[in-house]
Amino acid sequence: MVVAQENVAVNGNSRNSPQEIADILRERIRAGELRVGERLPTQAELAEEFGVERGVVRQALRILADDGLLSNVSKGSPPRIAEPAPASDEPQPAMVGLAPRLTEAFSAPHVRIDVVSHTSETLLIAVGEPVRLIHEGTLRPESIEFRVLLPSRTINLAFPVLADGDTGAGAGAGAGAGEGDGGDGGDDGDPVHERWLQTRNAQAQVLQHNLRAVRHTHGIDVRVSFRALPFTPPVKLYLLNGQEALMGYYLLARREEEWGARTLDMYDALGSQSLLFSFTKQAGQRDQAFVEESQKWFDALWETITTDLTLS
Repeated sequence: MVVAQENVAVNGNSRNSPQEIADILRERIRAGELRVGERLPTQAELAEEFGVERGVVRQALRILADDGLLSNVSKGSPPRIAEPAPASDEPQPAMVGLAPRLTEAFSAPHVRIDVVSHTSETLLIAVGEPVRLIHEGTLRPESIEFRVLLPSRTINLAFPVLADGDTGAGAGAGAGAGEGDGGDGGDDGDPVHERWLQTRNAQAQVLQHNLRAVRHTHGIDVRVSFRALPFTPPVKLYLLNGQEALMGYYLLARREEEWGARTLDMYDALGSQSLLFSFTKQAGQRDQAFVEESQKWFDALWETITTDLTLS
């Protein structure tokens, strides 16, 4: 069974923000509850369902439209679920471009995906399509291995951070002793860090569960591993079967988000909107060198300065 991200609590707020509503609708699209070509419910119906004003719903729909998930967006009628974007060599937003590349990678008998990112949001959504095709019987790899590098809970993150610079207590001990040693480190007294950490852990847990589910239902050899980086990655990187590298820059912006009883004014990056640049070994010597060096870089991080990551 595929677990929806909406079922995992990622913050302590009972009200739904535009991003949270967009995430719930995105998961419904990914799970097939909302099918390609179908219209969404009206803004009034969505506002009633989520207990928010229509303006909040409109913001959520703009997020989905920016991610390429909605078409026929107009004031006259509810938008439709857009056709998935085909695989393309042109740079595309990560939320749009990653799913078809992962689906193609899952057609190999032995799937190996290596990831460096800030959270698992984009990866969690994108991997839903190949997992769905496995459950349908369209894809049937013999083995699947995911290795994911995420920032450690014990470091001072470069982002997200409060815009006024008041981060409360300092960070923990860095990467020397591993995430599981010595308490929570950098999240002590910092609401932005706490929000990020809960999001990181919840998304990674759902990703791990959904991938391992195909082992139980289809007998596929699945391995999912996480390790903690001692720094904040400025880019996101996806390495697919050692043959393709997808890289995107994290672009920072100032934004506000409700968290518990307060509004967080922070500098943050929306990774789902990062343009992914594709490099494949088949494209020539220059691209081949980029893929190979990116794989060496990932392997070196995995085997040296990274530490065990605690999803709790």
